[in-house]
Amino acid sequence: MQEAIDLSAMKCVSAEVMANRFSEKGWEKTNVNVPMERDLTVYVNLRELVTILCTPDKLNFLVLGFLYSEGIISNMTDVLMMRVCDEESEVDVRLVNPDFELPTKRRLTSGCGGGAAFRTEGQRVDSAFEVTPMEVMSLMKRLQEEMELYRLSRGVHASALADKKNLLVMAEDIGRHNTLDKIQGECLFKGLSTGNCLLLSTGRISSEMLLKAARMQVPVIVSRHSPTGSAVSLARDLGISLVGRVRGNRLSVYSHPERLGCPDN
Repeated sequence: MQEAIDLSAMKCVSAEVMANRFSEKGWEKTNVNVPMERDLTVYVNLRELVTILCTPDKLNFLVLGFLYSEGIISNMTDVLMMRVCDEESEVDVRLVNPDFELPTKRRLTSGCGGGAAFRTEGQRVDSAFEVTPMEVMSLMKRLQEEMELYRLSRGVHASALADKKNLLVMAEDIGRHNTLDKIQGECLFKGLSTGNCLLLSTGRISSEMLLKAARMQVPVIVSRHSPTGSAVSLARDLGISLVGRVRGNRLSVYSHPERLGCPDN
């Protein structure tokens, strides 16, 4: 049985609004919860880098993960200082290298919240990691059970890093890309390895999502939805098993099915 949601802990990420709801009973006024969103502007070495539309939760992890996925930092030792200014919706990051040349060419990303990406290439994942279809479906079920903000307000995505049995790190956000950055940032902060793990997401896996997974060196990425054609092509090239349409006791594997015990004929 699902535990009750702690509404007091959800105040910063959701808001109660009035809505007119129509059903077989007709119209009625009701209070509903909706997810909050914020424009978060990231400054690196006093220069504006990017503005991210996000759910205002785990913002320090979001920024760390974004900087890592874009190749701006390689680990926590590259960061001299980071200050999250809630009132101004800004994050001030100072790198150990004051002369670091920030990327300037941005690529708009798809999906809820949109966003920007600077990296367009990925690194190959070489891993002997294997997992069974039953383990994948069990983990996806666990993810859906742990989605507190989604149960409260809908309108958000969730992702999780997992081993074969348990969810290790989880994040929810209006942007599916942001959930991966939050996971990467938390792992960097806590010194957790993302290799030889699964990455589960409720959002569609597109090329930019696949590139983030490759940067994390995750050998298996899983979604409830269908991937894009570009994501499938990238997954095959980068050695990542891409699993989609995970619903109930069914799933589809689009690349490197041998990791799930299926012969790659």
